[in-house]
Amino acid sequence: MFSGFNVFRVGISFVIMCIFYMPTVNSLPELSPQKYFSTLQPGKASLAYFCQADSPRTSVFLEELNEAVRPLQDYGISVAKVNCVKEEISRYCGKEKDLMKAYLFKGNILLREFPTDTLFDVNAIVAHVLFALLFNEVKYITNLEDLQNIENALKGKANIIFSYVRAIGIPEHRAVMEAAFVYGTTYQFVLTTEIALLESIGSEDVEYAHLYFFHCKLVLDLTQQCRRTLMEQPLTTLNIHLFIKTMKAPLLTEVAEDPQQVSTVHLQLGLPLVFIVSQQATYEADRRTAEWVAWRLLGKAGVLLLLRDSLEVNIPQDANVVFKRAEEGVPVEFLVLHDVDLIISHVENNMHIEEIQEDEDNDMEGPDIDVQDDEVAETVFRDRKRKLPLELTVELTEETFNATVMASDSIVLFYAGWQAVSMAFLQSYIDVAVKLKGTSTMLLTRINCADWSDVCTKQNVTEFPIVKMYKKGENPVSYAGMLGTEDLLKFIQLNRISYPVNIISIQEAEEYLSGELYKDLISYSSVSVLGLFSPTMKTAKEDFSEAGNYLKGYVITGIYSEEDVLLLSTKYAASLPALLLARHTEGKIESVPLASTHAQDIVQIITDALLEMFPEITVENLPSYFRLQKPLLILFSDGTVNPQYKKAILTLVKQKYLDSFTPCWLNLKNTPVGRGILRAYFDPLPPLPLLVLVNLHSGGQVFAFPSDQAIIEENLVLWLKKLEAGLENHITILPAQEWKPPLPAYDFLSMIDAATSHRGTRKVPKCMKETDVQENDKEQHEDKSAVRKEPIETLRIKHWNRKSDGITLEEDSE
Repeated sequence: MFSGFNVFRVGISFVIMCIFYMPTVNSLPELSPQKYFSTLQPGKASLAYFCQADSPRTSVFLEELNEAVRPLQDYGISVAKVNCVKEEISRYCGKEKDLMKAYLFKGNILLREFPTDTLFDVNAIVAHVLFALLFNEVKYITNLEDLQNIENALKGKANIIFSYVRAIGIPEHRAVMEAAFVYGTTYQFVLTTEIALLESIGSEDVEYAHLYFFHCKLVLDLTQQCRRTLMEQPLTTLNIHLFIKTMKAPLLTEVAEDPQQVSTVHLQLGLPLVFIVSQQATYEADRRTAEWVAWRLLGKAGVLLLLRDSLEVNIPQDANVVFKRAEEGVPVEFLVLHDVDLIISHVENNMHIEEIQEDEDNDMEGPDIDVQDDEVAETVFRDRKRKLPLELTVELTEETFNATVMASDSIVLFYAGWQAVSMAFLQSYIDVAVKLKGTSTMLLTRINCADWSDVCTKQNVTEFPIVKMYKKGENPVSYAGMLGTEDLLKFIQLNRISYPVNIISIQEAEEYLSGELYKDLISYSSVSVLGLFSPTMKTAKEDFSEAGNYLKGYVITGIYSEEDVLLLSTKYAASLPALLLARHTEGKIESVPLASTHAQDIVQIITDALLEMFPEITVENLPSYFRLQKPLLILFSDGTVNPQYKKAILTLVKQKYLDSFTPCWLNLKNTPVGRGILRAYFDPLPPLPLLVLVNLHSGGQVFAFPSDQAIIEENLVLWLKKLEAGLENHITILPAQEWKPPLPAYDFLSMIDAATSHRGTRKVPKCMKETDVQENDKEQHEDKSAVRKEPIETLRIKHWNRKSDGITLEEDSE
């Protein structure tokens, strides 16, 4: 498995061939073809780029190559440039198709050709060279079956280091390759760039690179899955090295000495120690607990079993946990924590504080010149050399636009190549194309309005980015949802059918309500809406059809208006006209009367129906619940919410105790910015879970549910009554400060306010329809004005990137 690795340690040379000109670079050796080939030695590798004079086109590439000399030399790899001369003939000189390629040799045998645009910077050069040479040590895979086969083959034999990077050649890829160079004889490295594979092993946040350690060596039962430990730090060479060091350390160590004097490899790596205090009578149970804690904290802290009976120093009798920070001279903490989750929370909360302080210290050193003022621009800048699979979308021009969108159902992204938000959203758009590859009947296209401004003007595009859907025989529809992969994917998938769906029989209506009729779309719309009307209710049907058309791409809507409609209305106790709301996750069907209800009211009813009774608050959905203008009753949890807590709160919701509040919960693992919010509320931070009431809209008071009380119905009702009577004291008051965006152009809260302010006066959904592709410019501009004046509700508010909104969320709370 690792047989080919040591061969490359002997020495590797890396030479590049180009037929271009560059000023002399002292650190990059320049050789003639004859001299270069005479230096090649068996077992050594080289990458050759033969260069001819009088062509400056490769100066940038050769500058990056020069930067790669030193890091490659650290791995025993030499770098050279070969100058072609007329006197010497080489098949690598003079061929036009070879001018932009680099050639990797081992001895005098050609191993690999690289187009030079794949070696776009020093990271890409180092990553590609190591990747090519470590072909035995690093297995590249594309699907879950390959991963399972490798895992099964190594059970009981070796551990696996599995990593996901967004693209080959980026800094994270280089970091993994450098780690494989050092540890490739000890561990099997597995690499993927497939988002679907990362999602299949349970990762939810696929925006960033991931690295897992698979503990397969201890697994002897082939039916048992290898334990997996996620590296939570960014993928850098140093972080991977430190992470692997912690994986090599003993899982659990027994000690019988003063905790203040104990030192392990964890302290040397900057990680804290957790001592589980044990005594002879409970040794077996304590050891099992310590092992469980050790697995939970693997890579985050060292765990030791402290034998109280053998200690020469006294520790408090009631203390069952001792916490030792990594900093020298800091006294240990003696704690009383009777739950494993409390131990984990204490460690992670204190680790997070240390990380924040470290980041603040780094900020004091001065700003990074590569960091832009605006976070969107920063993201684009940092990802500027990420290679996107643009071939998955069709690039449109002035000549091809009309023919393409009129020939097939199309999604068109209008963007500007010079604008940060456009280029950032382009990445999400391509991610959608990756997910829909080979499955969508919609043609995904894009047009750069910086190049084809006339086309964009004719299509009423006055801001970027904009996504529009073109269907044959219909007016184009603008996507007005959040600028992210999942929401755009939902919009495209739900638009596979026309809305509202015309249901023609009772049986079909029942299949529709049960989710069977469109079961492949249920994952994108957890609520299906069915309008019930008698055949004579023409106006009501028209209003509902307008509302359904307005909300297409966001919720499934259907209409039933046959002679036997009374059978359905009687079954579900609905007076005609009515809405039936089928909540598929809860298995419930609710009825809502529609007497004297207009289209915009129907839109509001459906929009409100999409809100959950006890939602998990995220950066993305916060605006939808924030607009309700109610105090937030938030349960902060370090993971999935406890089912007993959820049951208690939902019971109070059903009993109308919480009508004046917005009950919700926040998972700190999914939304880490929640820790910053809690630090604004508490000092010091108590153990989780924490239930707080935040009155953001009036006074800014924050109240905390007593942490020593169980979260059960009786205690919650008593606490709420005390709050109502003014008998509870607030723990803090949030300052009434103005929340400003990094730059005026990215004032996303204004977008939310604009949508909310027009809610009561706007007309529905004709404003979303746009003029036909063939209509004249004047008519289109008039129609566009209507769109701008009547934005859709919070459900369809434009929204930008998790990172940016995460900071806004934290600032809002502080």
